[in-house]
Amino acid sequence: MSTAAEAADRSRAEARALRLRKVRRTRFLRRLPLYLLVAVIFVYAMFPFYWAVRSAFTPENELFNTPLQYFPSHPTLENFREALSTDFFRRALINSTIVAGSVTLISLAIGSLAAYALGRFRFHGRSFVMYLMLSMTIFPQIAILGALYTMISNVPLAHVSLYDRLGALTVTYLIFTLPFTVWVLTSFMRALPGDLEEAAYVDGATPLQVFYKVLLPLIAPGLVTTGLLAFIAAWNEYLYALSFIQSPDKYTVPLAITSFVGKSGAAFNIPWGQIMAATVIVTLPLIAATLFLQRRILAGLTAGAVKG
Repeated sequence: MSTAAEAADRSRAEARALRLRKVRRTRFLRRLPLYLLVAVIFVYAMFPFYWAVRSAFTPENELFNTPLQYFPSHPTLENFREALSTDFFRRALINSTIVAGSVTLISLAIGSLAAYALGRFRFHGRSFVMYLMLSMTIFPQIAILGALYTMISNVPLAHVSLYDRLGALTVTYLIFTLPFTVWVLTSFMRALPGDLEEAAYVDGATPLQVFYKVLLPLIAPGLVTTGLLAFIAAWNEYLYALSFIQSPDKYTVPLAITSFVGKSGAAFNIPWGQIMAATVIVTLPLIAATLFLQRRILAGLTAGAVKG
């Protein structure tokens, strides 16, 4: 009797397992188009960076070999050594770090104070200011390039012209990083509960103390997110750097990468290996920062999207 019961239990278990496999197979087949679409988008997005890395490790005389090789047969670090051995590229790394770092710090400092005022205080014209911040991010960079060039060329700062100085890039980059920072951080400030602020006021805190002791630590994910995006935007900017910088010792990394053309001695010889190696070098810090701060970035993007 027990043997028959065990056989019945086994048959029911096998039937449940079979149904479960069918359900999983059906679910997988339904999701297969989505998986294929994600795979195509991933390959499409990552292939340019993969090709840059492949070209950076490929010797110069093998870059255009046929048939095409997707993996270098003789990997080399010569392109990286040649890129890092050039003075203007090393100087450009320092210049970009100075400009992008100063733009990020100024954007966060001014943007957090403006967000505190826009997000925690009620006053007439607050909505107008918010939409004004948003409208400033809509205009393309080239639309205001002429006015900026006139301002940078003719308006001195402390009796010194900003043209062909790193300060010109810092001032102009703030035009598109600061409105974005204010807009995003304002949504974070609005999402914070008012009880924390009221409790701090009851304890005798001033509005400035409430800002940097209570509210500022709570919007750390937003600060990290906006700060990193502002740094990336300033690090990769090319149009304003090309317009306001002329001296090679003031070049930023986008200008330095284009300057490799013609540096090899031949007028029509483009050192693609060095260019790709320089591209990988300037991209790695951004990737490392993104991976290191990914948790705070995800928290910041999610909070800003849901609560804002």
